[in-house]
Amino acid sequence: MGCIVLFVISCNTKTQETAAAPVVDKEQIKKDIQAKEDQFAALYNSNELKDIGYYADDASSFYQNKAPLIGKQAIVEFLKSDLISNTDKISFKTNDVFVSNDGNQVVEIGYFKVVDSANNAINTGNYMSLFEKRDGSYKCLRDMSASDMPLK
Repeated sequence: MGCIVLFVISCNTKTQETAAAPVVDKEQIKKDIQAKEDQFAALYNSNELKDIGYYADDASSFYQNKAPLIGKQAIVEFLKSDLISNTDKISFKTNDVFVSNDGNQVVEIGYFKVVDSANNAINTGNYMSLFEKRDGSYKCLRDMSASDMPLK
C-alpha cells in the first residue's frame, strides 16, 4: 500500500512541475529585442543619450580595436564622445534570437548598417548581444560587433 501511495504522489508532483514550466514565445521576444534596437538607434541618431535604457549597469561592450568598455557609464561616455563630430546614422536588424528555457536570457544575432548624410553605407557588419530580463524588461549585459567592410 505504501508503494502505491508513493507512486501516486511522485506522479502528481511531476505533473505539477510540468504545468509550472513557463511558456516562452520566441517570436514575441524577437520583436521585443528589435524594439530595443530601434529605440537605441533612434536615441543614438538623435544625438541624445541622456536616458539609454538599453544597457544594464554592469554591462560590458567589445568594440573593434578598443579595450573592452566595462559598465554602463563607460559605454555611454564612449557613445557620447563618438557623437561629438558624427552625423552618421545607424540601424540594427535582429536576425535571430536564442532564448533560455525560462525566457530570462536571450542571445541576439543581428546586422548593423551605418550610413553617411547622403545615405551611403560607410560601415556594415554583424553583432551579438546577450540580454537578461531585469525588473520586467531585457537589458543588454554583453555585446560585440564585427564590421564586414574591407580594411583600407
